[in-house]
Amino acid sequence: MTAFPTAPAPHGPHARRVGWVMTQVLLALVPGALTALAVRGPGVAVNLALCLGTAYLCEAGALSLRKRPLGPALRDGSVAVTGVLIALALPPWLPWALPVLGTAFGVLFAKHLYGGLGQNPFNPAMAAYAFLLVSFPVAMTRWPAAAAAWDGALAWKAWIGADMAWDGLTGATPLGHVRTQLALTHTLFEIAEQGGPPGARAGLLLNLAYGVGGLYLLARGIINWRIPLAVLGALALCAFSFQVIDADRYPSALFHLTQGAALLGAFFIATDPVSASTTPRGRLIYGAGIGGLVYLIRTFGAYPDGFAFAVLLMNLAVPLIDRLTIPRPYGTPDDA
Repeated sequence: MTAFPTAPAPHGPHARRVGWVMTQVLLALVPGALTALAVRGPGVAVNLALCLGTAYLCEAGALSLRKRPLGPALRDGSVAVTGVLIALALPPWLPWALPVLGTAFGVLFAKHLYGGLGQNPFNPAMAAYAFLLVSFPVAMTRWPAAAAAWDGALAWKAWIGADMAWDGLTGATPLGHVRTQLALTHTLFEIAEQGGPPGARAGLLLNLAYGVGGLYLLARGIINWRIPLAVLGALALCAFSFQVIDADRYPSALFHLTQGAALLGAFFIATDPVSASTTPRGRLIYGAGIGGLVYLIRTFGAYPDGFAFAVLLMNLAVPLIDRLTIPRPYGTPDDA
């Protein structure tokens, strides 16, 4: 007679381990990381090394102070995902102290200050990015031009904090270039006649690579489709609506979806399982709020790309969103 395994109730589905989920996220980030390395130079690898090393050191230190076991937390890959996301969000060849400081802030203050993994109300990677952007606005807006990204001499001087090296290393991002030119009363047609925004092709390649990783996460069931769809849909709808009003001053939805942190943010940042909304309707509202805020910050705010601030603002609204969108229990009358 065949013996079948038995277990006491409840007989729920086997939960996925945190380590397996984080491994899938890291695998999905590989295409984007490799593309970033190709178009932005070895400074991406330097950021990855600094952020990952700092993330693990801070994680171990915080766990030790909290009298928690180190092994499970260091092996589950959650802190590695945080470190990689911070590194990919930062400009390459940023002076070395800034990636270290930002990562330490994200792990210690945005994660462990609230109780560690699963307790943080804010996305740690975006909290780290916003902290650095507010504290060091000049350095955080210096992105290496594609032609100079592999210039080792200039990059070394910039990395150790020599300001004069940045003049020959940096260039405007596509979003920043368009904002600047529009502020100078140039039209989008005139910008296109001048060759278009510099780095637009690199931005397109990067977003396509992150999109491939995002589709992998969807196919594996790691993330829910509602948040990325709502983020990208709201961003595209806002861009299309304003372009209909004035096509000379408001870039197209395609431009917004293929530049900046659009697909990285939609698939890897907004979908953070801890700080994002958890109800079906709530995920749509949460994602749409991020997409709308990103467009407003890009178009009318002080920063060319506002993904970090949009995510953090919607993180604040998650408890209210989830409370107002709790699914009705099965069998509840319509008038209940």
